[in-house]
Amino acid sequence: MAHFVKLNENNIVVEVNAVHNNELLDENGHESEAKGIAFLTAWSGGYANWKQTSYNGTIRKNYAGVGFTYDSTRDAFIPPQPYVSWLLDEQTCLWNAPVPYPTNDKMYQWDEPTTSWVEVVN
Repeated sequence: MAHFVKLNENNIVVEVNAVHNNELLDENGHESEAKGIAFLTAWSGGYANWKQTSYNGTIRKNYAGVGFTYDSTRDAFIPPQPYVSWLLDEQTCLWNAPVPYPTNDKMYQWDEPTTSWVEVVN
């Protein structure tokens, strides 16, 4: 199965659909994103704003989910920013805390008001 996302007018993912690999095969038997988009456009009654995504991140950096943004400049899917202070890693297109997660064996959660990791006490 191949996976495709439906994008709204702001390039936000609104749904994820699985498409059988047979629908992607071109005349030479190679998988083609364009064939998948043509299939979904016909299936959806003419909606044409689709992009392929991949579980293993081989295309467009990250497997997209509902709420992700497609960035055409980076040709990448970017998840929603979890906190205002977090920064986008240009290589992975994932968000990172401005302070590294502690490396001891304790559990922490992010505290946005203090922009720090706070130990979770059981």
